[in-house]
Amino acid sequence: MRVALDAFGSDHCPDIEIQAANEAVRQGIDVTLVGDREKLKGVDSRIEIVHAGEVIAMDEAPANVLRKKKDASMRVAIDLAGSGKADAVISAGNSGAMMALSMFVLRKLPGVYRPAIVGVLPSYRGYTVFIDMGANVDCKPHYLLQFAIMGSVYARTLFNLPNPSVGLLSNGEEEGKGNELTAATNDLLKKSSLNYQGYAEGKDIYRGDFDVIVADGFVGNTVLKASEGLAEMITKILKDSFRASPLSMLGYLFSRGAFNRLKKRIDYAEYGGAPLIGVNGLAVITHGRSNEKAILNAIKLSKRFYEMRLNDAIIEELNKNLAVESTAQEKSAEEGK
Repeated sequence: MRVALDAFGSDHCPDIEIQAANEAVRQGIDVTLVGDREKLKGVDSRIEIVHAGEVIAMDEAPANVLRKKKDASMRVAIDLAGSGKADAVISAGNSGAMMALSMFVLRKLPGVYRPAIVGVLPSYRGYTVFIDMGANVDCKPHYLLQFAIMGSVYARTLFNLPNPSVGLLSNGEEEGKGNELTAATNDLLKKSSLNYQGYAEGKDIYRGDFDVIVADGFVGNTVLKASEGLAEMITKILKDSFRASPLSMLGYLFSRGAFNRLKKRIDYAEYGGAPLIGVNGLAVITHGRSNEKAILNAIKLSKRFYEMRLNDAIIEELNKNLAVESTAQEKSAEEGK
């Protein structure tokens, strides 16, 4: 399998990407680095380099990227995946551009209404798969149904769960809670083949009461950013507390192992990146602040999904729920008249 890696996506590019690519080939994964050839120094001789003369800025509008940045490193990397010269594409660059380009070049999987960003959040019992993390701000019930299906397949593949439990994020677990979108989605999920367990509250994300939690992209992205801020705050408070006095420093020496385990659990680098699931290919979006570890883990994540044929499993699960999806779409079309 071959991974196309945008060498000019992260905040510390291209050094971080080069280091991750070098380690990946040492672990037996084929990598193509995409970017300005003249600036790619210290690259392992086993790595293919494909030149791209432009870079997409973090604040650049996706529409502008689609029209004018055909020689950008991200675009060229995605084109490699679209033409079959790579099996997966990874970038730590502009996430909006990554989503737009992936949908434009790779297209959607058959039967998918909207691709979604799926990620992993730490919980007391392990991890919670969360979908959608920001790809779709305005959603319809049948979109959320598909997100739940894709999220369930993702959890099954990533964590070897035979029948992941699914929850729908709402402002309470009682049937009468939520809004029109969650109420309609709740009805659809009950009719699906999924292991649907009902409404999930915000606290359930970190308690681990559900394997998969579904939300629209607006809510999901808010949860993601709040989670990142919370993780940073916890780490900073603990560091400040340990430095407060010599006695605190002594306490840190005795608890350093536990502190490091906590840090590992909440570190985004451990998860590598968040796949844009539902596109006809493998596209992984990583954090702009990604380090070598995060990029390497994203490469390894894409390899695992490629080997386990994630997209084939998604199509199979979608087909199991065609009747429910078709009914929901027809109802949505009727209401829109």
